[in-house]
Amino acid sequence: MEEEKKTIVNENKEDDDNLIYKIEEVEGEEELEKADEHYDASNIKVLKGLEAVRKRPGMYIANTGEAGLHHLVWEIVDNAIDESLAGFCHNIEVTINKDGSISVQDDGRGIPVDIVADSGLSGVETAFTVLHAGGKFGEGGGYKVSGGLHGVGASVVNALSTWCEVTVHKDGGAYFVRFEDGGHPVGHLEKVGEADDQGTKVTFMPDPEIFTETTTFNYETIKTRLRQTAFLNAGVKIILTDLRGENARSDTFCYEGGIKEYVKFLNSSKTPINANVIYCSGAEKVTLINGEVEEIIAEVAMQWTDTANSNGVYSFCNNILTKEGGTHVDGFNSALNRTVNSHARRLKVLGDKDDNFVGDDCREGLTCIISVKHPNPQYEGQTKTKLGNTEVRKVVSNIVSKQLDQYFLENPDQVNLILATVKRAANGRMAAQKARETARKSSLTITNLPGKLADCSSKDPSECELYIVEGNSAGGNAKSGRDSRTQAILPLRGKILNVKKANEARIYNNAEIGNMITAIGAGIDSSFDVSKIRYHKIVIMTDADVDGDHIRILLLTFFYRFMRPLLDGGYVYIAQPPLYKIDYKGKPYYAYNDEQLERLKKALNLKPGYPFQRYKGLGEMDAEQLWETTMDPQARKMIRITIDDAAEADKIFSDLMGDDVEPRKTFINENAKFVTNLDI
Repeated sequence: MEEEKKTIVNENKEDDDNLIYKIEEVEGEEELEKADEHYDASNIKVLKGLEAVRKRPGMYIANTGEAGLHHLVWEIVDNAIDESLAGFCHNIEVTINKDGSISVQDDGRGIPVDIVADSGLSGVETAFTVLHAGGKFGEGGGYKVSGGLHGVGASVVNALSTWCEVTVHKDGGAYFVRFEDGGHPVGHLEKVGEADDQGTKVTFMPDPEIFTETTTFNYETIKTRLRQTAFLNAGVKIILTDLRGENARSDTFCYEGGIKEYVKFLNSSKTPINANVIYCSGAEKVTLINGEVEEIIAEVAMQWTDTANSNGVYSFCNNILTKEGGTHVDGFNSALNRTVNSHARRLKVLGDKDDNFVGDDCREGLTCIISVKHPNPQYEGQTKTKLGNTEVRKVVSNIVSKQLDQYFLENPDQVNLILATVKRAANGRMAAQKARETARKSSLTITNLPGKLADCSSKDPSECELYIVEGNSAGGNAKSGRDSRTQAILPLRGKILNVKKANEARIYNNAEIGNMITAIGAGIDSSFDVSKIRYHKIVIMTDADVDGDHIRILLLTFFYRFMRPLLDGGYVYIAQPPLYKIDYKGKPYYAYNDEQLERLKKALNLKPGYPFQRYKGLGEMDAEQLWETTMDPQARKMIRITIDDAAEADKIFSDLMGDDVEPRKTFINENAKFVTNLDI
């Protein structure tokens, strides 16, 4: 029987230049997927050296997109920071060079240049060519505390680069080695001169064969990460310089106050409740079950503000963000709850018959940084997002309990303000519970989906998509043009509440928000269970204008405050409708920005003045156009929203959506020059 032919669309969703889609005929797709039946030892391939990294880069870095590209920078910077944790590095310079490569230079001890017995190579060559080789293993290692424990950082960066150069100043000499084509050395490490200082400089060029999406470093992304690193390492000076373009730009970060200054920075657009940042720090030696004695260092900085927020606790271990928390956060929470309730009863804020304040009450409006240093951290999972060392819980709890209790006793005026804030949070929580119960009884249950929702027929969340659409007109077209099996449509009537300002009782009573809560089906706030979401793609689809941007921000603010796991898990997307349409020889062509429009005109060889249409809203598209440009999985473009730095994201949401006007004015003044296509 003749093989069935299947038509597929060959698209590159990452490439904005991909305006015209190519159709290919594929014969016998099942045969292409079928493996060779002959399977013996000859099928086993041993990857040598750094081949494994290039073969499966996703096993070693986040991905091969923009996040993975910048992960290379973090690996080298973290090595310099490890030198700082060891007490030897005080200055770090990160430079984006004119050719697009990047350099990281530190004044630490310098990578060892003598021969490593196990490899027969110099310490530099070993670190950059051998996986799991480094000075962070076992007794007698070069570091008591470090962020990376696997010894793969430098070698992975080398493996995924077109070329990499390492210069080391150590013991009076200057040493140099170059690697090319994914980590192959061009000769051995050589002494190239004398040096009266010490340190390491690494320069590398990311390989475009690996990073096919982009090899262009984002200055703002690096700036945000380096600023956070400087906050977490008091006194370390980090300089970022960008030599690309006509005028170089540079930022310097150095914070003698460490995480205390970090809290002030995050609260810069909020009104503090306690004027001074509360700081607790200390170190304790712990004897483990195996008899080993380890010293754990902990520091905590905290400040309450008048901004509603129960998710303002950010935790780190050895400078690594533990966004899922862990035992250090557990220890802090228990100490905070115990201390707040103890003083609330002492000062009669709580009566004898009153229930204790719960954790969310105590953390309402709180911005807190928890940073621990541990010689042998254990994380749950490979992503290092949750600290698992049980001994850390007691260490943090002891330090915070003792020092926070002392602060409360010595600062009665500040404590009264803090306890009043906690009391208001408790009252608001109880009012919100009543509002939720009223909403649940009135109709907001999973068995009674909102009437405006046009649900999909599939019940498999992994293939289901919820489009939250601006306006009834666009919602009607989306309902007509969608794939009703997997795509659900929920139209919004205007703009939802700004949940950064509104109280919770009002939020839960809002019909539009209630519709979203019910449609998504996983609860809200502390009861939100991401495993119960009914759609694995929640797509915000608004007009490509200022109002559409505002609606997107309002929705993202809501998700960030009340359904944060949606963002952490990458379930939220922004649809990208085209901005322009050109009809040419009976076919429609679409462009998503001005640059694409000009390239399209040139590709079609259009004469000046050839007519084109600029869409002002989704309602201008009919159902067929909306499907083929914005909803068809084979042709659409979407932006996936993720939260890489929760603390920075919270600050941005506060700046843009909070009560303080000044940060918004500053943002507008700094960014107004970049605005195009302003509808007035």
